[in-house]
Amino acid sequence: MMEIFQTEFMQRALIAAVLVGITAPAIGIYLVQRRQALMGDGIGHIAMTGVGLGFLLNSSPVWMATLIAVVGAVTMELIRAYGKTRGDIALAMLFYGGMAGGVLLINLSDTGSNANLSSYLFGSLSTVSDSDVTAICLLAAFVVLVTVGLRKQLFAVSQDEEFARVTGLPVRALNLLIAVTAAVTVTVAMRVVGLLLVSALMVVPVAAAQQITRSFKVTFILSVVIGTAVTLSGTVTSYYQDVPPGATIVLMAIGVFVVLTALATPLARRRARTVATADATCTADVAKDVPGARRPADEVTV
Repeated sequence: MMEIFQTEFMQRALIAAVLVGITAPAIGIYLVQRRQALMGDGIGHIAMTGVGLGFLLNSSPVWMATLIAVVGAVTMELIRAYGKTRGDIALAMLFYGGMAGGVLLINLSDTGSNANLSSYLFGSLSTVSDSDVTAICLLAAFVVLVTVGLRKQLFAVSQDEEFARVTGLPVRALNLLIAVTAAVTVTVAMRVVGLLLVSALMVVPVAAAQQITRSFKVTFILSVVIGTAVTLSGTVTSYYQDVPPGATIVLMAIGVFVVLTALATPLARRRARTVATADATCTADVAKDVPGARRPADEVTV
């Protein structure tokens, strides 16, 4: 088991996996609150153009993908805020254009190929380089700083924009910050789970945590724990079983969601029965104290 820590590429992969497990649910919880669960998927399509442009210009695909993803995320947010009836069409063209641009640019480059693109689409442990780890660490620090440091403001604007605006929060700036942070998270995760699967890691751990939690704080912490657990487990499993890391991680996350959902169902029923019993007891006590009041068990005979 310890041999996995003696291989340099697996050391880099495990570091990247931990950072992805933390950052993806950390921003994903705000996207779920805003009912934008598929935003990460759209950003992933746009980031493909950045990957292709990185190969074409012989620069870092991670940093170039970050730049293009941020521009695309800001554009998406502006379309959401100001787009009218044709906003969905504009978003569709943006997503598909990003995917097509990535495929075209990487094939025009001298160093890139469809094989290189596949490692960014679905994740690859063996291709995580030292420069990738450095970029991922810096980008992950930004995501954690934003999602934890501004959690109250981001939660407020994600729950109710109008209320947040009335309280004096800069709603437009916070919306753009969420979009930019989501774009950065996509590029952090693309080397481990891939651009096409990163959205699942941003959403599924949050959805799993929500099955057994009630407060935002507990949901945030538990979703990060689940995200870190499945990324580490999926990375180790992919090393020993020679299976794709991205697909393994996502399927594990879905498995956790199924298990927690199964556990939450009887707990929810028991909680509902407890609440109903407490309400009935309270009503009966009130009826005793009010003269002439009918008890819940009383029946009217006609």
